[in-house]
Amino acid sequence: MRVLVTGGTGFVGSHVARALLADDHEVVILDREETHPTPGAELIRADVRDGDAVRTALRGVDAVSHQAAKVGLGLDIADIASYVSDNDLGTAVLLRELALAGFGGRVVLASSMVVYGEGRYRCADHGLVRPGPRAAGDLDAGRFEPPCPLCAALLSPEPVPEDAPLDPRSVYAATKLQQEHLCAAFSRETAVAVTALRYHNVYGPGLPRDTPYAGVSALFLDALLGGESPRVFEDGRQRRDFVHVRDVARANLLALTAGEPVLGALNVCSGRPRTVGDMASALAGAVGVDALQPIVTGQYRLGDVRHVFAAPDRAARKLGFTAREDFDAGMAELAEKSMNKR
Repeated sequence: MRVLVTGGTGFVGSHVARALLADDHEVVILDREETHPTPGAELIRADVRDGDAVRTALRGVDAVSHQAAKVGLGLDIADIASYVSDNDLGTAVLLRELALAGFGGRVVLASSMVVYGEGRYRCADHGLVRPGPRAAGDLDAGRFEPPCPLCAALLSPEPVPEDAPLDPRSVYAATKLQQEHLCAAFSRETAVAVTALRYHNVYGPGLPRDTPYAGVSALFLDALLGGESPRVFEDGRQRRDFVHVRDVARANLLALTAGEPVLGALNVCSGRPRTVGDMASALAGAVGVDALQPIVTGQYRLGDVRHVFAAPDRAARKLGFTAREDFDAGMAELAEKSMNKR
């Protein structure tokens, strides 16, 4: 099978490309960067918003893994136009060219857990509830847990299934949800199968540490390798699902090659939530600087959510996907490779 991987020189995209090559598929990469060149893959250095380049890249292609995107929350609202252009216009151009080419294969979209906004919460008295955005006054006072919107009681967070209400709370999140909507409309009109893989917090070799869009693991590592304690926002007890990039690549491979394509969204996660403080401590231990234990700052960002971690059941049932990578081993590998680069 010949597969186009947009954004295939980036962090996740390069791992997807290597997983496809290891499974004896031909790979064409379309990317404006050359961050992670992949031996054995054909590289077209161009922007996914360039229709002519996309048209060239699609020749002879049987499937598409659409990884190209601007990632992260962004620095401020001034980033809004670049996020919409890179993520939504780029996706629209790709889908247009697929339609014009009469493409009949399948498409896998890199989506994100950020489309959920806050996670899933249960009140002891009112059952499942949807807390609104946290108020700045509560956060300033160190009240980080979202209260029940009906009685203000403390809530119990639960794993988020794919059919949970969607509530993007940042520009990036809004663009990822729009990508899903565009792909769903394209699928309905063309009968091309599209699977949206909602990645949770991805980490692993090649994780970028030198951009403002890096994830918390990259920022913690940067501090530790610079001889500083990692600074953890809020109280460090916010829960996430940290999933290894090799597991993410394998989920893409399964979605592209499964006997029957899976329509709609799938969580790509480890199924084992951990706190952000847990990650900071694991990295400090892996780097071997126990003296540099995390500093809990109480700082916050209004765009952040408190708890969001995934239900892995649908991906296991539909794709046979379950995460394999061990968290502690993954943290040690990430730390070792980062230290070797210095």
